[in-house]
Amino acid sequence: MSPTTAAKDHVYKVLELVGSSEKSIEDAIQNAISRASKTIREMKWFEVSETRGHIEKGSVRHYRVTLRVGFTLDD
Repeated sequence: MSPTTAAKDHVYKVLELVGSSEKSIEDAIQNAISRASKTIREMKWFEVSETRGHIEKGSVRHYRVTLRVGFTLDD
């Protein structure tokens, strides 16, 4: 492989975020990532570690999702 096509080694920092939404689990995930992207650069991946919700009068009223997010460290 040439230097331009070689895979680059990465070191990741992992942090935990909690996103919430009244709409959906997906919206809770997007809310967490959108907000974190304002101060954290180079986020590369996430995994959902916990999903919770709030029930009121027999209906889901609120979603809460805990994420682990990985981002690359600056050189």
